[in-house]
Amino acid sequence: MTPLGRSGVEVTPLGFGAAALGNLFTPVSDEQAHAAVLAAWQRGIRYVDTAPHYGLGLSERRLGAALRAYDRAHWTVSTKVGRRLEPADAAGDDLAEGFAVPAAHRRVWDFTADGIRRTLEASLARLGLDRVDVVYLHDPDGHAEQAFREGYPALEQLRSEGVVGAIGAGMNQAEMLTRFVRDTDVDVVLCAGRYTLLDQSAAAELLPEALRRGVSVVVGGPFNSGLLADPTPRATYDYTRAPRELLHRALRLKEAAERHGTTLRAAALAFCAAHPAVASVLAGARSAAEVHDCADQWEATVPDAFWRELHETGLLPPDPPVVRELP
Repeated sequence: MTPLGRSGVEVTPLGFGAAALGNLFTPVSDEQAHAAVLAAWQRGIRYVDTAPHYGLGLSERRLGAALRAYDRAHWTVSTKVGRRLEPADAAGDDLAEGFAVPAAHRRVWDFTADGIRRTLEASLARLGLDRVDVVYLHDPDGHAEQAFREGYPALEQLRSEGVVGAIGAGMNQAEMLTRFVRDTDVDVVLCAGRYTLLDQSAAAELLPEALRRGVSVVVGGPFNSGLLADPTPRATYDYTRAPRELLHRALRLKEAAERHGTTLRAAALAFCAAHPAVASVLAGARSAAEVHDCADQWEATVPDAFWRELHETGLLPPDPPVVRELP
């Protein structure tokens, strides 16, 4: 287990991202969701991340139902605030937001202190828990002023009250997360998709600044939402169809991995985990088979010769660390 900043909260180096339990892109059954959490337990994964946004609360409900089979003390659970769910009368589904669920609720952006508390209380009810270990401000990109002025102080208050153990922000960008690291007392930031084999933008400022200040980084989206897991013309990158030039680059990475007797998935996970600022890598999964595959890839050895080839061919810049010690 790895501590998050100075909070005392600990996470496993490989975490389980539960967005898919909210029917991300395609439906997942209750049985599949339960089996995925069981597989995570079997493989020693004890950190799981969710959010109200994921399937309009479905991910939280399914995760809570699955966790009832275990001693709560054995799991580190994180969720997010900033999107408050309100009942809606709209017909249809939520696929415009990426989730195959009925549009029974609508999301309301709310980073006020009251909104933070109300959203967290609703999450706890869906999860069936009396507390969560980590709470992130979720995607405050277009709400920076309110997030820093009201949302962050509300999380600080919750932490001081012992309602949560660690606080931070989770985003698909590195710039504002760097501001959180510099200007607040967050324990951890969740950076999705910006420190991968295809995008190292977090390496410029965020990761070094976090390391200097003792703030932990959780890397989400190690496969950039699918392209680095299975680079095909139908693969997604950042939740939309992958651009042709990135698909071509991913295929070159895959070919290099196979030449060196490893897989692109193993290399993608190893790359994210190698930086000393990174406390955990969150890999999303929608089934027990995907969880087991992720754990297998995590445990695989990626040869030094593979990394040398990437540096020599320009597929990776020369600076990022690419060697990690297995726990």
